[in-house]
Amino acid sequence: MKYILQNSTGPHWNMAFDEFALESLDMDEPVFYLWQNAPAVIIGLNQSAYAEVNLPYLESHGIVLARRVTGGGAVYHDLGNLNYSIVGPARKVEECYDVMADALRRLGLPAQRTGRNDILVDGRKCSGWAKRLSKDRMMIHGTLLWDVDIEALTQALAVPGSKLEAAGIASVRSRVCNLRPMLPQYNSMREFRDALHGILAGADGEIGLTDAQTDAVAAASRGKFGTWEWNFGRSPLTTFEATRKFPCGTVTAHYSLKHGVFSELHFTGDFIGARPASELAALLLGKRLEDLMDLPVGDFFDGTTAKDLSALF
Repeated sequence: MKYILQNSTGPHWNMAFDEFALESLDMDEPVFYLWQNAPAVIIGLNQSAYAEVNLPYLESHGIVLARRVTGGGAVYHDLGNLNYSIVGPARKVEECYDVMADALRRLGLPAQRTGRNDILVDGRKCSGWAKRLSKDRMMIHGTLLWDVDIEALTQALAVPGSKLEAAGIASVRSRVCNLRPMLPQYNSMREFRDALHGILAGADGEIGLTDAQTDAVAAASRGKFGTWEWNFGRSPLTTFEATRKFPCGTVTAHYSLKHGVFSELHFTGDFIGARPASELAALLLGKRLEDLMDLPVGDFFDGTTAKDLSALF
């Protein structure tokens, strides 16, 4: 296959590039590119950032949140993860579903494509992929775990109360695997990437991009894929309940977020405060969680700051 050299490690730029390649590049045959992200969690097009991701962990560890243009679940990326995209006419891209598993087998791995979108090696997942159709064109893109930080992967996706957290770290580690220990002939990600690239490209050549095309990707990265409205605001209706002890007593928040703002909120518990908590709830309706920081929380929950209360959410 012909290829594009894609060397960005910016998660938002890379999401913008995928959309640009799908919708704006003119090609008669499938084209592939390999790429990497700095530490990031990439959520699916239809997912809620609040329900799928451990946002406090991301914030404390400098991990970026990005939303892609394909469906499927949340995934963790770092520089130990190699990603691939294949774009072109839909009927021809459909013939490429097994390309990556075939390439891994040529590297010496007993890789198998299973289910909807997974690649397994010795029964453990090393890759998952998603797809997007746009008119008569299709993109498939996926991950390859080369030497990913499995602890960070687990924590970033361990949302309190989620099935992932209930299953525990050990079960996550038992289901996924890094490829590096299985391919000792490659001493680095660069060597692995080059070997894989050589198999996929064969004797085909590079497709170059113009300055105008890269400028268009950069503009989409800033104006769409890097915005709160895209990454958080697209989140569908998600309902939560959380309880926490504060100096004022025990507080339970029953709330819903839709498109990143509170659509429903009420508090229950044995807490005390000078003003009814229902007034604070009313002030937050239609607002982002971040707007809590501008409100006099201590008036409603004695001895409790806005930062304290934000931990409840």
